[in-house]
Parts: sequence; structure tokens; C-alpha cells
Amino acid sequence: MGERARSPVPRRLREARDHLGISQRELGVRAGLDPASASTRINQYERGRHAPDYGTLAALARILGRPVAFFYAEDDGLAALICRYEAGAS
Repeated sequence: MGERARSPVPRRLREARDHLGISQRELGVRAGLDPASASTRINQYERGRHAPDYGTLAALARILGRPVAFFYAEDDGLAALICRYEAGAS
């Protein structure tokens, strides 16, 4: 069957968080996660160990200033295009 498909979400999440310059804990707390586990949960999302549900990803996207579709874009060019489109639509 070949290699299991990897989700682009972990990499996009880390990329957006690093761009904003906030810690995993701060992102989680700002998105409404329990402060005691916020850092651990974001770390697991960024490592691909667990995937955020759509509602959680939407909250993270809002904090990070990215459209939800950005996190699912496999291609870097498409991810950039999604962000430019969203910026132009506002």
C-alpha cells in the first residue's frame, strides 16, 4: 500500500505559530484549551501524534490569523495563495 499519507496540519500549525512568535502554551490558552494541558496538546498537534478536531483547528486558525484551509494545503504555493485570497477578501 505504500507510505501512509501525512497530514500537512502539523507543519502548517507550527509554521503559523512560529510566524506569530508565540509559545505552544500561549497558543493553546488563547484558543481556550485548559492551561494545564495547553502546551502538551499543541505539541501533540504539531508532532502529528494527535489531530485537532475541526472546531479546535478553527479556533487555532483564528488566533494564528490564517484561514482553516491553509492548514490542509499540501503544497506551499497553494498555502500562500489561500492566505493571499483570504487577505484580499477581507
